[in-house]
Amino acid sequence: MSGHSKWSTIKRKKGAIDSKRGKIFTKIIKEITLAARLGGGDIEGNSRLRQAVLAAKNENMPRENIDRAIKKGTGEIGGGENYEEVTYEGYGPGGVAVLVEIMTDNKNRTVAEIRHIFSKHGGNLGENGCVAWMFDKKGSIVFEKNTVDEDKLMELALELGAEDVREEGNEIEVITDPSTFENIRNELENKGLKHLQATIGMIPQNTVKLEGGKAEQMLKMIDKLEDNDDVQNVYANFDISDEIVEKFSS
Repeated sequence: MSGHSKWSTIKRKKGAIDSKRGKIFTKIIKEITLAARLGGGDIEGNSRLRQAVLAAKNENMPRENIDRAIKKGTGEIGGGENYEEVTYEGYGPGGVAVLVEIMTDNKNRTVAEIRHIFSKHGGNLGENGCVAWMFDKKGSIVFEKNTVDEDKLMELALELGAEDVREEGNEIEVITDPSTFENIRNELENKGLKHLQATIGMIPQNTVKLEGGKAEQMLKMIDKLEDNDDVQNVYANFDISDEIVEKFSS
């Protein structure tokens, strides 16, 4: 698993996500609204909207919130902000590559905030394209080991066309091409294999090992970036020991 997957996993276990549920709802609503604006409100015909609604359901978002966000996106009701998508790239402590996916109604405000977070935590914002080449867009389906038959999961996933199956601690991650992600997720679910998390995102091709002060700086940077209202996703290629991540997240 990538360093960021490890970080997300530990935060989920510690319950840190629950304490920021309102912020998570806001980010998902933004994604639903923009997906509906760009591709229409038909969930079956709009794969991006379908993924956003699935994320909302995974977070137990009320159905009325989902429907309202879709209607704002399609223009059926007013009040939908004109969000713009931007990806910022840069480097964290120790040369870690960082991708930050933004959805904002004010680019000037957002880039100033993101640049400040980078510089405050030992990093720097870079030019477009400086680190994007180090990441590949992939589907990721995460399972808890003690809830699935590992051999069955691996066999089924590979038969269905998954690219890789990786173990990390108490979890197993199935990596897919984005085009086969939904089919593989649905088929595994139909076989009774319930996942913890299923997303399409950017997975690093390699990682940078961090220890000590740089590891702590990196984790603080990721935490502050994710806490920003305009940030939808953060991806980074750090490798930090479980002990350090757990100590920081506690």
